[in-house]
Amino acid sequence: MESLQEISEYLSPNTRLDVKVCALNHVLRILDKLFKMYTGVTATTDGRELLLKLPEMLIKLVTFVQDSCAAISKCAAQILVNITGDESGTNAMLIISESSYSTEINKSDLVTQEPNQNLIKVCLRAIMDKSSIIADLCCMILSNMTRPFHLIDRTITLIEQSGYSWDEILSVFTTKQYNTKGDKLHYLGPVFSNLTRSPRIRRYLMDRHRYVIQRILPFTEYSDSLIRRGGIVGTLKNCTFDTENHVWLLSPEVDLLSYLLLPLAGPEEFDDEDMSKLPINLQYLPETKIRETDPDIRLMLLEALNQFCATKVAREMLRKANTYLILRELHKWEKDKNCLLACENVVDILIKTEKEIGLDNLKEVEVPSAYTEMFHKMDKEFISNT
Repeated sequence: MESLQEISEYLSPNTRLDVKVCALNHVLRILDKLFKMYTGVTATTDGRELLLKLPEMLIKLVTFVQDSCAAISKCAAQILVNITGDESGTNAMLIISESSYSTEINKSDLVTQEPNQNLIKVCLRAIMDKSSIIADLCCMILSNMTRPFHLIDRTITLIEQSGYSWDEILSVFTTKQYNTKGDKLHYLGPVFSNLTRSPRIRRYLMDRHRYVIQRILPFTEYSDSLIRRGGIVGTLKNCTFDTENHVWLLSPEVDLLSYLLLPLAGPEEFDDEDMSKLPINLQYLPETKIRETDPDIRLMLLEALNQFCATKVAREMLRKANTYLILRELHKWEKDKNCLLACENVVDILIKTEKEIGLDNLKEVEVPSAYTEMFHKMDKEFISNT
């Protein structure tokens, strides 16, 4: 605590450049050591106080992210990645960002690049800047700040007050090689995944009068980045929680089922009758076709399919598309226990007749807590014994 306070004295705009760089690097080393030695230290009372008692340093760090010197802006951004990696750090930065916001958006601020204390706005500005060298670090900061569920609405409000639209942010993410300095913006994937836990953002993505969700579908097979691919699969999984959109998501207008099944499909050959029932994108796949290699992403894909199994109309659409065929072959290949269980959960529903299921919407069933606990216990036993 004393060391950080002492260093803070050297973090001012008038300090010599070499001294600022040295001071920032020392802060980065201290925080890095702190986070490695004490896992979750900022979740404790002492850790929270460490951050909240130094708001002037946090404000200086946000200012230095905007510094014209690359060494200073990068180091400050790296420190903020560490700080926002903890929930209390995120909350501290949200408080500072909210307190600096003016109800009247200053459009000239976007042009003049004047220093700003609103970290959300600062990060978005860097991300939207094609020549920014800290765009990826700013994506990581936003990914961290959107992770705590109970803070999401506050973060969304700050984003919507930033002067940048959701369309602009999505366009940056979907544009190939947007950043001219080599930053890839892959961490915007997890940002969207985190944000779509909120119905507000899901409504934006699933606006039926606009071509929005369709723009991110190809990234379910994006081989260059597991981070981007996983973020988009998580985003799509979150969208399947809204049962009122199931039919639309499965319709040819979106064709989400194809994009969920393709990563789960392998190079297997089927007879012509079975093949003809599959979505066109899954027919006659090449011998070189490989399944999604990351088990966490496979699990999210299966969980999305499981959400579709909630409604009768969606279940029938999955059966008609011969979803069972892909899952059958996946089950033969799968080694991850969690994925095996998730696959079996979907298959168990699809192989039943609607008469056996007897319900239009499985989400409307109220399961007694005793049964819920029993089912969780059975799942854990399956995973541990398989």
